[in-house]
Amino acid sequence: MKKILGALIPVGLVLASGTAMAGPHIAVGIGVGVPVAPAPVYVAPPVVGVAPGPGYFWTPGYFYFSGGHRVWHAGFWARRGFRR
Repeated sequence: MKKILGALIPVGLVLASGTAMAGPHIAVGIGVGVPVAPAPVYVAPPVVGVAPGPGYFWTPGYFYFSGGHRVWHAGFWARRGFRR
């Protein structure tokens, strides 16, 4: 009798713990991460809209990292590179 009772107690504890954990659950989470980059600001070409000379094209602005911060580099007129 003691052997049967000794074997049933652990089985009963396992079954009882499974039903005890089946109750309602509440979870709360906190996330920490890198902030999202701000939306890019596009600078239109100058009001004139004409390149300063032949062979120039408009290069739009962009963000780059400097000292751990994002810095906006405004757009500019650039001259095409030479051909090889």
